[in-house]
Amino acid sequence: MFLRRYQRSKDGKTHTYYALVESVRTESGPRQHTIAYLGELNHDQERRWQRTVVFHNRQGENRQLRLFPDAEGVVLPDDPDVVQIRLKSVGWTNPRRFGDVWLALWLWKFLHLDEIVDRHVPLEKETIRPADIVAIEVINRLCAPCSEYALAEHWYQSTGLEDLLGVPDSAVTKDRLYRTLDRLLKAQEVIENDLKAQLGTLFQLDYELLLYDLTSTYFEGLAEENDLAQRGYSRDHRSDCKQVVLALVVTRDGFPLAHLTLAGNTQDLKVVTTIEARFGKSPRVWVMDRGMISADAL
Repeated sequence: MFLRRYQRSKDGKTHTYYALVESVRTESGPRQHTIAYLGELNHDQERRWQRTVVFHNRQGENRQLRLFPDAEGVVLPDDPDVVQIRLKSVGWTNPRRFGDVWLALWLWKFLHLDEIVDRHVPLEKETIRPADIVAIEVINRLCAPCSEYALAEHWYQSTGLEDLLGVPDSAVTKDRLYRTLDRLLKAQEVIENDLKAQLGTLFQLDYELLLYDLTSTYFEGLAEENDLAQRGYSRDHRSDCKQVVLALVVTRDGFPLAHLTLAGNTQDLKVVTTIEARFGKSPRVWVMDRGMISADAL
């Protein structure tokens, strides 16, 4: 069996098509029989078909094989692992994503993030490890970000994480996700401290230069029960709404050092003083938008 290449010109452009061809023995002698027309193939597709041909030819050294044998007259070998399938009666359901979530879970464990979460958010009355729920949240943000509701209702069951983590789909509910995030928030500072040590060791990070930026997000309602919701300088141009300020500090390589959710009227330098209080003062260079710092504040 081999690939046959055809070339045709259309509208002044040459197109290359492929067909899968095999040699068969007939009463009139050997003849070439076209098994399938494959159309135009890119480089990777052509290589995959070539490998298929090589495998088929190697298997057929002792006896002639047909890629698509006719149903009549086919003698199956006496082997329990070989069965005959009627393709028209075969279907498939419940397709699930696997490759991206498998890789994300491997990275999660390779960086020992599960151990860090286990240490600071231990299993208490829950039946599911909080570290596994956090892993689901993180993997979702990496592969297909969506709300907690959409994650619990649709996304999780469409992936292979149930088999990889052993957490049943029925256990992944929006309420459990929210409760775990509440516990994660309480342990934020100690988790960030462990991440700083862990990632600094793995990737030889230095913290002599830090990049700092912030943004704001506003509330449509009154947010009366949210102590952080205040009126301040709105980057969304919604001075009529209460807001909170979100701050992020990263290394020069883009690795996060800390993030903060602050009151909507927070002055920009508070993050600098907060980081120095946590990690100590040093001859550190801060890089930030010049519009964030007034001359008096500096």
